[in-house]
Amino acid sequence: MTYSIHDTTPLAANAKPLIDALQIEYATRYSEYRRDNGAAAAEELARYPAALFAPPEGAFLVLIREGETIGGGAFKRYDERTAELKRIWTRSDLRRQGLARRVVEELEIRALRQGYSRVYLTTGFKQPEAWGLYIDSGYAPLFDTRLDPEVLVQLRFGKDLLEPGRIATLEDLRATEPAVPGVETK
Repeated sequence: MTYSIHDTTPLAANAKPLIDALQIEYATRYSEYRRDNGAAAAEELARYPAALFAPPEGAFLVLIREGETIGGGAFKRYDERTAELKRIWTRSDLRRQGLARRVVEELEIRALRQGYSRVYLTTGFKQPEAWGLYIDSGYAPLFDTRLDPEVLVQLRFGKDLLEPGRIATLEDLRATEPAVPGVETK
């Protein structure tokens, strides 16, 4: 089945399924770590004004199939040369079909067009599918991979868009790791 890609805004009707599903997913995955996780997830998704996800500094897109939103994602400006990916999502019954990878690729294309030379993102420690997606898409882990992800909470990744695979340009995005007894950090 085919889908179409639509540039939109987090406030648009076609983005609502994405925002609603992310809120449920965040609340469910992290329920044991926050007392009122539903409210915390809603707060996280409302943290950034919609204008940050609009050109010329941002983008928000959705994948539409047969009139339904099946995936999407966004980026906003992180710094002068870096776009920060946010809200990458694929409908749960359609995962493992390359849709999220397509969203990431489309966001990278838009980021390059908008003058960014690299991309940065964070994902949660309870989202191993996301880690896999980013690593398979050429993103470098910007944290000590020998540490338990739960210790780090937020896992940082980055990618040089001009020379994928080059990591020297990402060092300023690297996480400062907590000191863990018996583990020597990089």
